[in-house]
Amino acid sequence: MQQNSTGTEFILLGLTQDPERQKMVFVIIFIFYVGTLVGNLLIIVTIKSSRTLGSPMYFFLFYLSLADTCFSTSIAPRLIVDALSAKKIISYSECMTQVFALHFFGCMEVFVLILMAMDRYVAICKPLNYLTIMSQQVCVILIVLAWIGSFIHSMAQIILALRLHFCGPNLIDHYCCDLQPLLKLACMDTYVINLLLVTNSGAICLSTLVILMISYIVILHSLRNHSAEGRKKALSTCTSHVIVVVLTFGPCIFIYTRPPTTFPVDKMVEVVYTIVTPFLNPIIYTLRNGEVKNAMRKLWHVKITSESKR
Repeated sequence: MQQNSTGTEFILLGLTQDPERQKMVFVIIFIFYVGTLVGNLLIIVTIKSSRTLGSPMYFFLFYLSLADTCFSTSIAPRLIVDALSAKKIISYSECMTQVFALHFFGCMEVFVLILMAMDRYVAICKPLNYLTIMSQQVCVILIVLAWIGSFIHSMAQIILALRLHFCGPNLIDHYCCDLQPLLKLACMDTYVINLLLVTNSGAICLSTLVILMISYIVILHSLRNHSAEGRKKALSTCTSHVIVVVLTFGPCIFIYTRPPTTFPVDKMVEVVYTIVTPFLNPIIYTLRNGEVKNAMRKLWHVKITSESKR
């Protein structure tokens, strides 16, 4: 391989080298990706079209679905195509682009989950001041800050990746480009870069999980003073959020908070993080949320009725 990193090509080994298993990977990932697109786009269209889903919670849910869609798209299409390819070649520029997109939209998802927890805290613990605190202007500012924070995080990852020099083997034992597998190919001492990676991505995942868990414990504690019906509704919403938080941060912490060692389950854990979680999020939020389901029914009823009248 050339010493000049910009002239480098990598070969992704993917999830498996077995031809029969690759066909299974193609079918499974294709189904998950289509399901992710349909589920999240359905939520996006429903929230944008419905007048009843105008609260800050659904404003943030819109951006969570958007982040999930883009996050999955940064990984799944390439994985689907590679499952049917004999040689999974990815250029240096494509690899760096994937690193940026993976961390940008993954970080965006993390920040939106924080904003959703903040929204639930204000709604349950300070209901009289809810509309004042979580005004439309405030929500827009918070989302803009989330985009900026995601961009800064992704730029930090790219700066670390661009510092790596490659001159030896170009086989990436993974199905996508990320800093951990790239560190193993670098012709240089990567101790400091790995330390910065763990400090950056690992610290974000771990500290965010702690903040979210504390916020939900406070929310649950405050529900003692609510009516039985209020408790039931709040618990249903918070349970959905907690499930999504666990699905997101469990694999994230496993991947980004440890030394650059390889475990047999690494790829499967990252599949859960990058493919399965974006697929499950819309299911969790729609199945456990009556308002979203009702809005979807009304939306499609109106569309079907308007089509039948033509």
